[in-house]
Amino acid sequence: VQLQASGGGLVQAGDSLRLSCAASARTFSAYGMGWFRQAPGKEREFVAAISGSGGSIAYADSVKGRFTISRDNAKNTVYLQMNSLKPEDTAVYYCTARYGWAAPRIYKADYWGQGTLVTVSS
Repeated sequence: VQLQASGGGLVQAGDSLRLSCAASARTFSAYGMGWFRQAPGKEREFVAAISGSGGSIAYADSVKGRFTISRDNAKNTVYLQMNSLKPEDTAVYYCTARYGWAAPRIYKADYWGQGTLVTVSS
């Protein structure tokens, strides 16, 4: 599975940004998709995940109510809508995939794409 993330950039605090991730998987709907992020000097952390059907979603507490993960299986694409961005959201965001994932299982990625940088200025 190859993953190509896009949509990162420089925004101000309070702004919104939408990340996209295009996947090459032939059976895209069989894969749970997730986003992780890594801020400078910090460990990589889970952000959000969505099951293959879209019926099961999980978020990190730090982004609940501000970020929304969604997917379009017809386009083999997953999205991360980020609203009310904060400087602490600054990080490289990674798109990931895991075959057959659904909540409440912990999301652990099998495949990783390249990151896209999100910078939020105060």
